[in-house]
Amino acid sequence: MCKTCGCHGGKNEQLKLTVEGMSCNHCKLAVEKAVRALPGVMAAEVDLAAKTLTADYDPAKSTLDDVKQAIADAGFKAV
Repeated sequence: MCKTCGCHGGKNEQLKLTVEGMSCNHCKLAVEKAVRALPGVMAAEVDLAAKTLTADYDPAKSTLDDVKQAIADAGFKAV
């Protein structure tokens, strides 16, 4: 299995979370950067207007709790 994206047999999932506290493009970029830094995260995109994060990830490498913690470490709250 490819360690970067899991493309050779990995079972990737997509999650969508509401993120509280974002108000500007800097907030958007901070959340995306924090989540993308996690192992197994292939994509992370914030919709600032909807206050949501959508991420594609390998749950064998990072968990939902890991994603929520990365968001918290960036100064925001995932609900």
